[in-house]
Amino acid sequence: MNTHSFLIECRIKNKGELHMVEKGKKRGPKYDKIIDAAVVVIAQNGYHQAQVSKIAREAGVADGTIYLYFKNKEDLLISLFQKKMGNFIDKTEEQIAKKENAMDKLFTLIDMHFKHLGSDYELAIVTQLELRQTNKALRAQIGEVLKKYLTLVDHILHEGIKSGLFIEELDIRLARQMIFGTLDETVTNWVMKDHKFELEPLAKPLHHLLINGLSK
Repeated sequence: MNTHSFLIECRIKNKGELHMVEKGKKRGPKYDKIIDAAVVVIAQNGYHQAQVSKIAREAGVADGTIYLYFKNKEDLLISLFQKKMGNFIDKTEEQIAKKENAMDKLFTLIDMHFKHLGSDYELAIVTQLELRQTNKALRAQIGEVLKKYLTLVDHILHEGIKSGLFIEELDIRLARQMIFGTLDETVTNWVMKDHKFELEPLAKPLHHLLINGLSK
């Protein structure tokens, strides 16, 4: 039997629940509660001080329950980013698909980025500050998660060039770095200043600045 698809039965004693789960990774309400609790605890305490026991307490589960869903704290952090970033990318792709041109799609990307993090300060702390303080191996995994987002940016840029809205000689790699770097730094600045200003209203002026650098 393939060990990667092997299913095991795991009984949670205090609830008497029986789950058929993929070995090493479970899903469900408790998984989501633990993920959300991890965001809160890491934001409040910092990644290195975010003990599993604190996360379990915030989630309202036993300490051992965490290990039914995650191998360790590092696995929990990566899973957190995969889930939150994955949901954001899916929603952004859905909205971008409704737009007719690359300029509108770029604005939607910027607007969704700011709305997503601007509405969840604790998540923003985790993504902008705490994820940056992890080790090289974890940062490499985080980079893998980001690839889908960066690919989405590339698609918008290629469409803009093809349609004639963006300059033909545009360096895709450099333009991608400019877009992501600008959004990333804007959110980091917002976090560092204790969210004393609103992110969402910055979408239009930032879009205008980027378009001036991309278009003919």
